[in-house]
Amino acid sequence: MALALRPPRFQPLPAPIPASTASTTALAARPSFSSSPAHAVICAAAASPFTEATSSSRYRRDAWSYAASDGDSSSSSAAAAAAASSGRRDDEIALQLPELRRLLDALRASRGREAEGEGGGGGPGRVALVGTGPGDPELLTLKAVRAIEAADLVLYDRLVSNDVLDLVGEGARLLYVGKTAGYHSRTQEEIHELLLSFAEAGANVVRLKGGDPLVFGRGGEEMDFLQQQGIRVEVIPGITSASGIAAELGIPLTHRGVATSVRFLTGHSRNGGPDPLYVAENAADPDTTLVVYMGLSTLPSLAPKLMKHGLPPDTPAVAVERGTTPQQRMVFAMLKDLVNEVKSEDLVSPTLIIIGKVVALSPFWIDSSKQGAQSIENLYAAETKR
Repeated sequence: MALALRPPRFQPLPAPIPASTASTTALAARPSFSSSPAHAVICAAAASPFTEATSSSRYRRDAWSYAASDGDSSSSSAAAAAAASSGRRDDEIALQLPELRRLLDALRASRGREAEGEGGGGGPGRVALVGTGPGDPELLTLKAVRAIEAADLVLYDRLVSNDVLDLVGEGARLLYVGKTAGYHSRTQEEIHELLLSFAEAGANVVRLKGGDPLVFGRGGEEMDFLQQQGIRVEVIPGITSASGIAAELGIPLTHRGVATSVRFLTGHSRNGGPDPLYVAENAADPDTTLVVYMGLSTLPSLAPKLMKHGLPPDTPAVAVERGTTPQQRMVFAMLKDLVNEVKSEDLVSPTLIIIGKVVALSPFWIDSSKQGAQSIENLYAAETKR
């Protein structure tokens, strides 16, 4: 497969912006390459580029796993969709079990025939943990594309984009194992057992994860479990959302004289509550860029804590929904205003949050006073003179 180079994804906003209409906040659609400069505009959220629990695309891909005895999977798929919509996870799994068992039996039989043949095959399969980046298929590595095309079985998460899933080979089986707030199609332990069972049966299994599998992706848990069972595991890294989305917006995560380090935080609460899992005082370092994954629900608690620990209220920040996809939306604001702005624009998951002075270096940062951008320019000028 040939991967084409794409045109630039961002262009600077036209300047100056009249003081009467300028604002320190902006909601912008994903910029695209065109003959006219990109503008910060409000846009409505479009259909998700990812696989939501009850999306029709999911049941088209996974139709094989709902095959009925008469060969018609439509009724079983409809029943599964209804079960997912009402949160009856166990009912949905029960509909898939017969076909999953048949596939396992077929793989085991094939493995047995290979073991009896002259080739001496029949060994266990392997599992590849593949990072697919933040959503844009052009950000996939060549190694990831080759693994996806060669898979026998693909277990994929919610945040693997539809465009990436279109690369799966025609002969491969796809199985959704995604999780979203309030509905886990499979528990983590069940995902472990699926990976193990199909690998032991001799399948070439690809586990697709959004971003990078070892950055807030629980890839380390899956790798550790499988290796303990004697299964060969390959990890194929992906562009983590922090890097991919920051590049999309023209934000350098580190910048001489502005940000000397970058820190990735999870916004998840272990018990599903409103408080972020962990925020230490040193997370509020003004010289550090903070990138918060999965932090949409805990942002109202996170932002005040960061300011309480010393991060200036006027620190530039941005929240990016569905970054690098055609449905990308972004909200720029000072930290003190970010919660209200995100709430007013009704951003949805997945949303990545970047907090730090480097955000003002983005061509999409709007500051009517220009003081924030000017102070950063002064910092950089002072640093270069040293």
